[in-house]
Amino acid sequence: MTPVSYFPHKNNEMYVDDIAISDIAKQVKTPFYCYSSTAIETSYQEYKNAFSAQDALVCFAVKANSNQAVLATLAKLGSGADVVSMGEIRRAIAAGIPANKIVYSGVAKSQEEIHYALSLGILQFNVESEPELELISKVATSLNTTAAIAFRINPDVCAQTHAKISTGKAENKFGVPISKARIAYNQAAALPGIKIQGVDVHIGSQLTSLAPFAEAYQRIAELVTELRSDGHDISVVDVGGGLGITYLDEVIPSKQTYAEMVKAQLGHLNCKIILEPGRSLLGNAGILVSSVAFVKNGEERQFLMLDAGMNDLIRPSMYDAYHQIIAVNKGERELKTYDVVGPVCETGDTFAKARQVHESDAGDLIAIMSSGAYGAVMSSSYNTRLLAPEVMVKGSEFAVIRKRPSYEDIIKQDITPSWL
Repeated sequence: MTPVSYFPHKNNEMYVDDIAISDIAKQVKTPFYCYSSTAIETSYQEYKNAFSAQDALVCFAVKANSNQAVLATLAKLGSGADVVSMGEIRRAIAAGIPANKIVYSGVAKSQEEIHYALSLGILQFNVESEPELELISKVATSLNTTAAIAFRINPDVCAQTHAKISTGKAENKFGVPISKARIAYNQAAALPGIKIQGVDVHIGSQLTSLAPFAEAYQRIAELVTELRSDGHDISVVDVGGGLGITYLDEVIPSKQTYAEMVKAQLGHLNCKIILEPGRSLLGNAGILVSSVAFVKNGEERQFLMLDAGMNDLIRPSMYDAYHQIIAVNKGERELKTYDVVGPVCETGDTFAKARQVHESDAGDLIAIMSSGAYGAVMSSSYNTRLLAPEVMVKGSEFAVIRKRPSYEDIIKQDITPSWL
């Protein structure tokens, strides 16, 4: 779906479901995140329907958005969870996602985290390295239990995406090189407390073409055949996530087309398929709503200065990410060129340069689109700024699903030592 699909303008006023964004802003001070429950549910069902002819489990990538209301919404639909820390496991469990639908990824799992995951009986560990495998074996043996594992395989495939979100090339830190995979699986077979179950691959995020996926999955299919010939019982293929969304005008393959490609590359293996979508479930289901603080006339350009900053949404600063920036109330105003910036004391606190936005004044509401994934979850209180609250809308109702903390809440986290 496009960024505006779930946040359309009606009579020049932006809505989410049956509620005007401006009506929410009258009760929730900006900046705030706003999610459409309808958008989340629709996107999940698109995955379920696309893979209905295959033995598949959708495991939402919790790192994309870990709010309990988001996770609970997905849990009620039957979703599992792809997690990368003990904290995310705890969030998933608290939201109602059962342990046997949790896949534990992550590049540096600690002994404590492994112990906790094993005690719950999670579905699978996606193992990143041989040393991690040995630690899992040690912990599983101490608990007199067995850990179901899949190695994350680095297929050395270029995802054709941003360098900071590409994970499948040989130089990336993720996974076991495909050239060493058979050796790694043979090592796993010799260790106590280990059940070899599957193969995992994840080559990156925000892919707009299926070609890199197809290349990676073809290599994985060949590997599964080789591993089976070595005597390993491979019954699961975790295909990762990474399918992109439309931020501006990107043309994204449909989930149905993606599912057909997965079946074409992997169907002959008769394996259970695990999917780990994150951005493609949540990205366009959320926006960041901000107010114009000032309109500043510079020497060469005009600045639209918002009350939201890079601490609220870091993607433009961190990834040079593009987000559409739209006036909540377009009125009859003309488009005007602005540098859209925040209040944080950093030159990098810039959402867009030379961007066309409807002419705005102080107090006007601005929506930063496609912020449902990697938005609030990556925010901070830099400059001792209060974290933006999160709001979820369903039909004609909305609820604050994470409140804005107070300054007292932030400051009291610090502990002054006795000598002061």
